[in-house]
Amino acid sequence: MRIKHVWRNVKRTDGELIDIAVENGIIIEVTGAGLASSGDVVIDGTGLYVSSGWIDLHVHAFAELDPYGDEIDEIGVKQGVATIVDAGSCGADRIGNLAASQKQAMTSVLALLNISKIGLSRIDELSDLSWIDREHAIETIHSYPDFIVGLKARMSRSVVKESGIEPLRRAREIADRTGLPIMVHIGSAPPRIQEILPLLKKNDVVTHYLNGKSNNLFDPAGQPLPELKDAIGKGVRMDVGHGTASFSFRTAEAAKESGIRFDTISSDIYRGNRLGGPVYSLAHVMSKFLLLGYPLTEVIDAVTVRAADWLNKPELGRIKAGDKAHLTFFTVRQEKAEFIDSEGEARVGDQYIYAKGVFVNGRYVEC
Repeated sequence: MRIKHVWRNVKRTDGELIDIAVENGIIIEVTGAGLASSGDVVIDGTGLYVSSGWIDLHVHAFAELDPYGDEIDEIGVKQGVATIVDAGSCGADRIGNLAASQKQAMTSVLALLNISKIGLSRIDELSDLSWIDREHAIETIHSYPDFIVGLKARMSRSVVKESGIEPLRRAREIADRTGLPIMVHIGSAPPRIQEILPLLKKNDVVTHYLNGKSNNLFDPAGQPLPELKDAIGKGVRMDVGHGTASFSFRTAEAAKESGIRFDTISSDIYRGNRLGGPVYSLAHVMSKFLLLGYPLTEVIDAVTVRAADWLNKPELGRIKAGDKAHLTFFTVRQEKAEFIDSEGEARVGDQYIYAKGVFVNGRYVEC
């Protein structure tokens, strides 16, 4: 049965009021407010913002894993997120299970392949170099060309242990042979940031770029390291990847003051930090950047246009007749809200983003 949904009088982040009509999962009209034809389901969107569907580039959505796992739709459509990218929960041994699990979900799912074949079945997955099976990884990438969109390497002390920088060198080889980008998790040294950044190339991603650990991207005076400037100059992208331990208000302020802006805002959400904080949801993380003084348009672009660009899927970052509908509806309330970073520092903001609904994969889901 063909059902036509019409949203009337919804607002883009630049303030433009529009109507959107969707039939059989395809956007058929994007018009001025009040100009769309009638539909089977007509929704008065007065007071609602609309954007292309939110994309969270860093989540952990393989429910079987503990602690880094969760149900796909709990961190997807139920939170206003149309597309999630699982960031290395699985290596070559189990990525097929993750690919299969998406078939029961309403949320669209893509994945970064952990360069360790065991993935996050244990949290020191790069401590044994025999777990980095380059040929197995490459074969797996070729087996899932529409699902695997990049590689994930968690380059911090607790993960690599005595392996040092070598896992990233091996990730670089896999990336160069497959043409996929690398998302690099940064944390406590070793390896040091100064070893990590020179190995990255255009379209690679540094996630957790605003962490407050001593091995971060800024010097004690809050100035960006020369290696960071070099990496950005090469086209390396900066991703928030908030997580439990990887976002600091003070680092975020230093980055903003020095002109180091985010390319993408992601949550690094999983069951524990969704239920117990400090992440809770992608919208909660996005609201922190309103508190930091970023304009709404820039915040929304970081989970739509820029994320879609990195995925090389521009249709996910636009609202255009003829495309599959990939939409998020939300409000921005003027209200006091407390936010806590990964260092335990609390700040009070006066704006909060609330997800209200998602249209993706031919279905509308209320949040």
